[in-house]
Amino acid sequence: MYTIYVGDKPIILTTEVEKETDFKSFLLKSVNIGKVIKTLNNTDLKAVHLIHKNEDKLLKKFLKLLPNVVAGGGKAYNSKNEILFIYRNDKWDLPKGKAERKESIEETAIREVEEETGVEGLKITKPLPTTYHIFKRNGKHKIKVTYWFEMKTNFEGELFPQENEGITKVEWLDAEASQKALDNSYANIRILV
Repeated sequence: MYTIYVGDKPIILTTEVEKETDFKSFLLKSVNIGKVIKTLNNTDLKAVHLIHKNEDKLLKKFLKLLPNVVAGGGKAYNSKNEILFIYRNDKWDLPKGKAERKESIEETAIREVEEETGVEGLKITKPLPTTYHIFKRNGKHKIKVTYWFEMKTNFEGELFPQENEGITKVEWLDAEASQKALDNSYANIRILV
């Protein structure tokens, strides 16, 4: 149904009740999300399932549990069919960032890829799956909802990591290097690459 990551562990939103094995199930309408996050972070549980009978309300009800941060990002390809990666917090990632007022999510995605990498001339070719993850900022948990887009560019100029955002490297990676980078990346990024 929907998967929200806490680190690399998933919270799965579902209508199905299954026998618990290496996961725990909770009812979405009465769940203590703080306890769920703590349990995933501090135990060897592989996942948590949050159950609600109405499939159409799963995501809407979940997103009300914590403040949301909306972001846009890109999986950008160059003319050699290489993918643009950034390196931040000792992990490979795809460029993304928070939406600004009066900006469409597509504009956010292009602006963020440009700002974080120095790449220009990006064109969106299609939407990709939306990802969800929980993070902590100033002691408070939030849900980041990232709208992703596949992009193309013929840009061949120099790449500039946005250092004030903690980005230390920007690189075009071919298919083999991209797969290797995913070994040191995030679960959400593995879904996209």
